[in-house]
Amino acid sequence: MTPRFYIEKITFNDGTILQCDKDDIIVFVGANNAGKSASLKEISSKFKTKQNTTKVVTDISIAQQGDQTSFKSFFENNSIHKQESGNSSYHGFGYNVQAYSIDHYFSNYLNGVGELFSFYANILNTEQRLTAANPPQNIRLTNQPMQHPIHYLQKSDKLEENFSNYFRQAFGKDLVVHRNAGSEVPLYVGEKPIPKQGEDRVSENYIIELEKLDLLHQQGDGMRSFVGVLLNSFISNHNLLFIDEPEAFLHPPQAKLLGKMLSKYLPSEKQLFLATHSEDFLKGLLEGNPKNIKIVRISRNGDINNISVLDGTEINSMWNDSLLRHSNILSGLFHSKVVICESDSDSRFYSSVLNSLYDDSSLSVPDVLFINVGGKHRIPVAIKALNKLNVPIKVIADFDVLNNVEPLKTIYEDLGGIWNEVSTDWQLVKNEIESKRPEFLTTDVKTEMNNILESVSDRIFPKNKVNEIQKVLKKASPWTEAKEVGKAFIPNGDATQAFDKIQRKFIEKGLLIPEVGELESFVKSVGNHGPKWINQVLAKDLKNDPELLLARTFVSLI
Repeated sequence: MTPRFYIEKITFNDGTILQCDKDDIIVFVGANNAGKSASLKEISSKFKTKQNTTKVVTDISIAQQGDQTSFKSFFENNSIHKQESGNSSYHGFGYNVQAYSIDHYFSNYLNGVGELFSFYANILNTEQRLTAANPPQNIRLTNQPMQHPIHYLQKSDKLEENFSNYFRQAFGKDLVVHRNAGSEVPLYVGEKPIPKQGEDRVSENYIIELEKLDLLHQQGDGMRSFVGVLLNSFISNHNLLFIDEPEAFLHPPQAKLLGKMLSKYLPSEKQLFLATHSEDFLKGLLEGNPKNIKIVRISRNGDINNISVLDGTEINSMWNDSLLRHSNILSGLFHSKVVICESDSDSRFYSSVLNSLYDDSSLSVPDVLFINVGGKHRIPVAIKALNKLNVPIKVIADFDVLNNVEPLKTIYEDLGGIWNEVSTDWQLVKNEIESKRPEFLTTDVKTEMNNILESVSDRIFPKNKVNEIQKVLKKASPWTEAKEVGKAFIPNGDATQAFDKIQRKFIEKGLLIPEVGELESFVKSVGNHGPKWINQVLAKDLKNDPELLLARTFVSLI
């Protein structure tokens, strides 16, 4: 058991207390300027000295693993001891500690670890993750402590092999340590040379082939940053790591892979604090091993930063849902508001109309994300997931959501409504719609169905005939017309008054039902349905076209 310090508890300025396990990966998410990066800085600041003034984080609790004797022994064995002019000090990767101060900070760690900070913790900023690929000075591996993460690769063939495998997954190339480069230890990228019979990795011919490859520190920021994050996370002696935007410089697939590697392969006895803006990186973390991950969403209300936490058990349960795994719903964690829609066409239309309202405006477009969930019955799953992290939500559902008590009741209650307050008026609206005479009598339906069946002689029933039958059955329901017409289909009088009452309640809680019926009813001059319809409509002047006035008015409710 390695002697170590770790953070046991974090208190935020809204009063939220986050309990931390010593091997947790804690991920801060939220909209811009919510306080994600500030939280990282302030936690690390208080780990060093709790007296440091902070705004988002008001306090932390520090715990230790091991006694003072084991701490001191581990510290000395992993440092270079220097004696100069009567002063005794210990040096290593990023730290220089006076010997007389070691016992003091070991005894007073509850108030911060002080000068020991750089031994136990690392703030991996952008510059450091890029320069981590630079060749360190060579050392005597048999009796000198490691001074750089690359020294660990230099000493262990197994570690080097593991890192080369990580690198190949991301970039399709090997990562190779040059063990005989003189005063430095550079890393090369490319196809790893294979020593010929009788040769090893310090043989002249092998070295000649190795030096034909590209030097890592001369490559692009993406490669260097990827290696820098993994080297500092996996290999160094630091027990606490603070990384702001680990996905920086990486393409989405590489950001996702980095997240997966951190959660799947991060050595035990390390506590990792991250702030991210990347849905891909977050998905990678969850795919790797969600059980020790805590997602902390920060939203800002004036000087108060509101905290919502999702722990590993909750994440694991939610992540098993295919909606979360394969949709863009996680992007909602990085926005100020999410609008849940039934389909991709709905999302594209409503988001485009909203953006058009801000064309030629000095105001910025609201930070709103539109997501589609593939049907009404998937809406409650999305609401529950986003509610866990206190993401503000609106829901847009077509008029026929009024057809059945589910999922309407669940949607309304999950948005904070009380179903009993609207159930009587909803039932009245539903009954009145269904009392209207269907477009076809039963005899008409039978006639249409028989005509379709008699026209088929194929052994396999044609798909187009299946579609024709479905259309006939839809026409037999008043809800088909109600969806196309909307509020106008409701009989005048009590039913219309009841609809107006429940509409006010729905809008108040964030459930928006277009009174025109469905998406396509906003622009009836365009035919077709779904993607074909949306492609034609988006070519219009969404900001000024008179036919889109109702759509603009509806979207303003968001």
